Order: sequence, then C-alpha cells, then structure tokens
Amino acid sequence: MAGSWTSWGGDVHLDWDPATGREGLADAIRDAIRAGRLARGDALPSTRALAGDLGVARGTVTRVYADLAAEGYVHTSQGAPTVVVADGVQQASPPRTRPRSPEARWSLLPGHPDLSAFPRAAWLSATRRVLQHAPASAFGYVDERGVASLREALAGYLARSRGVVADPERIVVCAGYAHAISLLAIALRERGELAFEDPSLWVFRDYARAAGARITGVPVDGAGIRVSELDSPAVVVTPAHQYPLGMTLAPRRRAELARWAVEQGGYVIEDDYDGEFRYDRKPVGALQALAPERVAYAGTASKTLAPGLRLGWLVLPRTLVEPVRAAMATHGWRTPVLEQLVLADLIGSGDYDRHVRRCRAAYRARRDRLLAALPGYLTPHGISAGVQLLLTLPEDGPGEAEVLASAKRQSLALQGLGPHWISQGEHPQGLVLGYATPAEHAFSATLAALGQTLADVSR
Repeated sequence: MAGSWTSWGGDVHLDWDPATGREGLADAIRDAIRAGRLARGDALPSTRALAGDLGVARGTVTRVYADLAAEGYVHTSQGAPTVVVADGVQQASPPRTRPRSPEARWSLLPGHPDLSAFPRAAWLSATRRVLQHAPASAFGYVDERGVASLREALAGYLARSRGVVADPERIVVCAGYAHAISLLAIALRERGELAFEDPSLWVFRDYARAAGARITGVPVDGAGIRVSELDSPAVVVTPAHQYPLGMTLAPRRRAELARWAVEQGGYVIEDDYDGEFRYDRKPVGALQALAPERVAYAGTASKTLAPGLRLGWLVLPRTLVEPVRAAMATHGWRTPVLEQLVLADLIGSGDYDRHVRRCRAAYRARRDRLLAALPGYLTPHGISAGVQLLLTLPEDGPGEAEVLASAKRQSLALQGLGPHWISQGEHPQGLVLGYATPAEHAFSATLAALGQTLADVSR
C-alpha cells in the first residue's frame, strides 16, 4: 500500500505496507529520506498526526522515530518537531530484496553460521570458570576499548591465526561488525567520503551512511578491488574472500593497496568476516600486516560462534585508537562484560580453536555437497573459502526475480546479487548461497528445495 502524509505541508509519497509493521514503516521513511523526498531540515508530522494518518498506534510511530534518531536520520527533541538531519542520495538506491522471508521453511541466506553447532558445552564451562574465578571488580565499568583479558587473548589469537600485528592497546572490542563500521565512519567522518567495493553488502553501507559518511563505490574485477580507481581517503575491503563475488585479493593488488594507503595517507578498513574458513590451503594472512599503521582490521565471532553474541573487534592504527574510543564513549553501545570474559576464557583454553577447526571441516563438506547438487549450466564462484558462494545465472536464462519467486514457492529463502551493487545500470545476475546457514539435520532438505527451485525455472 502506498500513502501520503496528509498532516505534512508537502505531498510525501510513502511506500508502506501495513503488514510489514513497525520495521516496514521505518524502512519507508528511510527510503523517503534517501530518495530526497524528505530533505535535511524538513519537519516530520507529530507522532499523533502520523499515527492518525496511517491508522496505527501512536506508540508505533514513537518507536520508529526513536529508531531513526538512533541511526542518524532524524533528530528528536521533547516539545519540538522531529527534523530530518540526513542527506538524501543523488540516485535512488537499487531495489533491495528483503533478506528474510518469515514463512520460509528452508534458508540459504548468507551471513549465518550453523547455529545448531554453537559450542554450548564449552561456552557453559567457560562461563562457570569466569563466574567462579573472576573478581567482583571485573563486572564494573570497563575501558571503552573492552575487557583487558579479552584484548590480550585476541592479540595472541589474531597474531597466530591471521598474521595480524596485534597489540592489546590497539584493540577495541565492539558489538559486531555493524557497530565497528559505525564507529569507524564516525572517526573518519571529517576526512571525507568512504569507499566500498562495488559490489558489497548494502547493510554496512547503510550503517556507515547513517553515521555520517558519504559513500562511493570502487569497481572489483577478478583480482579484487581496482586500486588504481580508488580516489577516497578511506576504503572498506574484504580481501580474504570478497563479498559477495568470492575472489581473494591478488598479491599484487594487496601490495598496491598497502602502498596506496602509506603513500596517500589513506586508511583501509579490512573486513575479515570469514577469514578462518579456507578450504584449498592455509588461510591467507591479513592485509593489515602489510601496513599496520594504515589498515584497521575488523573481525567478529558472528561466523565462528553466533551473530547474536554481538562480539567483534578492531585492531587499529595508533592514530585511530583515540578517535574510535571517543566515538565508543559518546555514541556506542558495548558488548556485555560477561560475554567478553567468557570469550577470553574460550580462546585461552583452546576451545575456540577446536570449535573453528570442527566448523571448517563441516562447512567444507557442506560446500562439496552443494557443488555436487548444482546443475552443470550454473557457474559457482568463491568456493575456496568462506561460508557462502556466488552462483551466477546465465544471460539467456531466468533472472534473479524468477529464481527468487520460484524459491518462495518452495519455501526457500535465497538472496540475490542485485541489491549489492552500488553503481547503476546492468550487472551480472546471481544468487549468494549461504551453505552454513541450515542446521545439520535440515541441510539435505534445503538442498532438495534448492534443486526443485532451479529445476522449475530451467523448464
């Protein structure tokens, strides 16, 4: 359903389906701001007026405005109108498919580990040890950078597993990568625009934009990001396993990117989202080691353990430690102390490494089963690493929309490649298949649903 706000002075078109509820209403207002239908300085209707226009509870609108204020889209003040403070984009964002279908029985959505593999026994044992031995002072207010014992554990783990030049004093514990990119966008905001690989995951571009960054894209080819086309003071890259295309940044490009950062005084944000999972050889080392004072390394436990833990970390150049710490103190929420202490114990006991090794073997077996189930006319990419692969669709065959519609009929949640592009125009079409997502007992049935989906559209 599309509507307009009758209580507002202008005629603002609002694409909102009441069935999507509060989340959908927030998305509709965000889209109106991004598309320029609502400009910086425009006053939104009062919560009472908008609730009356749309036929929803006033509390729903109040919560939507609060969410948008927290994301940096609007400013709210008691007794004053809610005002837009974010700028729209020059071009409308590409259409975005909803990443989750509530009624889907099966899922190959990327970005998730097998949650049924969470190491409950090891986590419980670590929690007991922490509660038995941690002093009472450990549960008080801590340094904005995070619990010292976790920063020390991470420094050792990242140095031996990813080759990161890690010092506990340069590590900041954050609440997942979304939080990390928001903090970095705030810290780098005064330097100008922030570049992302094109394509890249739109969610994190949105977080950076909401934090005040101006976003631009840099093309990617078979060797990774085209460094020669980089013309921004900072760039976000996924060098170990480019998301979503799947290639590893070529050695010459790694050296070129590090050299660019040093010579131009730029910053590189290295999103090492699934660097632990490499299947054809030893995991490629982190880019950060080539230029520790110009590369901010970001990692999380979201793929190795569970995204719901909201555990992430940044290894920062010395010049960014205080700006990020200040952003954390004034703008950020933090991971609870207990979870930080438990992860530190899990790493120190060796249970974390053992869990990662088990998952690496399990995900490799899943990848092999998925590849064996794919029809020969489809081409998989990025199969040597990670927890997802890209399946490109032939130009003369069904497009993403047809495949996604077929998947919906099979009660299968899939993600298309389309929403990831920054640049406008024609792009290759494909599917990003997260083969780590299903529980182990559901993996065979999920593959069967995918097979039926592809068979239906191939007819």
